[in-house]
Amino acid sequence: MTTYYYVLTSQKFLLEEEPFEEVLRERTRNYHENEKEIDFWLVKQPAFIDAPTMAEVKAQVPQPCVAVISTNENFINWLKLRLEYVIKGQFEAPSEDIPDPIGSREAIA
Repeated sequence: MTTYYYVLTSQKFLLEEEPFEEVLRERTRNYHENEKEIDFWLVKQPAFIDAPTMAEVKAQVPQPCVAVISTNENFINWLKLRLEYVIKGQFEAPSEDIPDPIGSREAIA
């Protein structure tokens, strides 16, 4: 099992009100320049919040929601400091409750 860290917020906030695309582009560029494997994912309607252990978290986040999920705790801590309206947490996966740590509840058209 692996520990995944996340920041979770409303899609409207992160994808419309924040210049977040620029943050992801810069982070991706930095990883490529340093030949580092990508260890973060932007997931709309993340499935992990449907796990019974996440009921309290799910109740706190506006819907539809979005998460930045990473195995890099420092990156998530940095995001939490940079972004105001986010919930930060962690979970272990894969598990019975969370089989796919970066899975989405959003249907792919």
